[in-house]
Amino acid sequence: MAAPVVDEQVREIAAYPGRPPVRVTRGRAAPFGWWPAVCIALVALIDRIEYNLLAGALPAIQREFGFDDGAAGAIATAGAIAAVLLLLPAGRLADTGRRTWTVAAVVAVWALLTLGTGLAGSYAMLFGVRVLLGAAGQLYNPPSSSLLGDLYPGPSRARAYGLERAAYFAGLPIGVIAGGALAKAYDWRTGFFLVAIPGAVIAVLMLTVREPVRGVGDRLSSWYADPAGGTPAQRSPAVPDGSTAAVAEATGPAGGAPEAGPAVAPRSAGMSGLVTQVRELWGIRTLRSVVSGLSILFFGLGGLFFWMPSFYQREFGLDEAASAAVGGGAGLVGILAGIGLGSWLGDRGHGRRPGWRVLLGGWSLLFGTVALAGAVAVGPFVPQVVCFGLANVGFAGAIANLTAANADVVAASRRGLGFAVLQSVITLGGALGPWLIGEASDATGSLRLAYAVVIAPLVVGSLIVLRAWRSYDADAAAALSTHDVH
Repeated sequence: MAAPVVDEQVREIAAYPGRPPVRVTRGRAAPFGWWPAVCIALVALIDRIEYNLLAGALPAIQREFGFDDGAAGAIATAGAIAAVLLLLPAGRLADTGRRTWTVAAVVAVWALLTLGTGLAGSYAMLFGVRVLLGAAGQLYNPPSSSLLGDLYPGPSRARAYGLERAAYFAGLPIGVIAGGALAKAYDWRTGFFLVAIPGAVIAVLMLTVREPVRGVGDRLSSWYADPAGGTPAQRSPAVPDGSTAAVAEATGPAGGAPEAGPAVAPRSAGMSGLVTQVRELWGIRTLRSVVSGLSILFFGLGGLFFWMPSFYQREFGLDEAASAAVGGGAGLVGILAGIGLGSWLGDRGHGRRPGWRVLLGGWSLLFGTVALAGAVAVGPFVPQVVCFGLANVGFAGAIANLTAANADVVAASRRGLGFAVLQSVITLGGALGPWLIGEASDATGSLRLAYAVVIAPLVVGSLIVLRAWRSYDADAAAALSTHDVH
């Protein structure tokens, strides 16, 4: 039960198992501080830096081992397939195990495995090591995303997930720039040896994050809502069972203190139970649209960043370091601007306009697609770089809001598995991009023409996302009403 009332805007809640209650001020964006989000962002950052060192150093690696563009793209695809096979079990573990320890263990294993890339003596060995790293690198996502959903209430989730996504996508250009620069100045292997050190440090930092009670973020979301009726999501009459009592049970008395409930174990065990839970999740209309839209977006971004240094080298005659710096720099500026603007707008309009996060995500994705079409079509160097940067602004803004929307529409007790489903599909989509663009480049003899492969799917992804704005509020209300049922 909640502790006695301190005043109308302050409550003490049981936020961490076995620890004293924490005093929370109503409406506070980060009731438990931003340190957990910073640690999770660092995990995402170092993971993507390491992954994209390969893209920056790719021309040098291809020269040493003598493989073509199709074989280069296959490295990313194979690693993603390995990750997809493990993500659903990782999602289930995120819903039952200690998530902070899981993330720390994944990063520690990753730090050891990344040394293998620098030691590779052949394409076959490089391929094998990258497959293992691809599998390990994605396993942090379900537990870390579940943690963010519990530690940050709905009104601040776009910022929390935006910080993680900003770090994730900032790692892409930083890795590309570092890979190209180190390959030119020293040797392509140097970057992989160096990046293992911060990886090990970040694994230790994750152990400083406390494991929260599951569902506490949702209960705070309910408490933060307007006592007269809550957010539009809570007021929506389209809850699947038609029960307003279910929503009231989740939110508690108007203005009352949220009470932390126990973690809830999945209802079914074994592979059949896992399949059943995935089917139930896929029945959430907004989740289907978000997953589909983000998978197509990652398909485009995966191919875009993997080949961008090679594109600038071949199209404009830049050397390895310069091509990586231009492509990575434009991407970094666009990503940081898009995440910052998109997160701010997403949280500002959340609860005030129906389906706001999904609408903003869909239009941002469409804006990025139009800018990318300009980057493919424009010949001169400076306008091409500007269009590429604007494309990243749109894509990053979409990612921040759609990731938060994914958390909003999945109940806390199944959020780890929900993000595992999301990450499985977008990982596969992201991995297909480098391979298909590589094959198209081999077939046409032009990376510029090969980039056109991703334009049409991105338009389709935008439309899929935009269709989901009508279902978002009802799905978010249903997630709040069932946070302690399953």
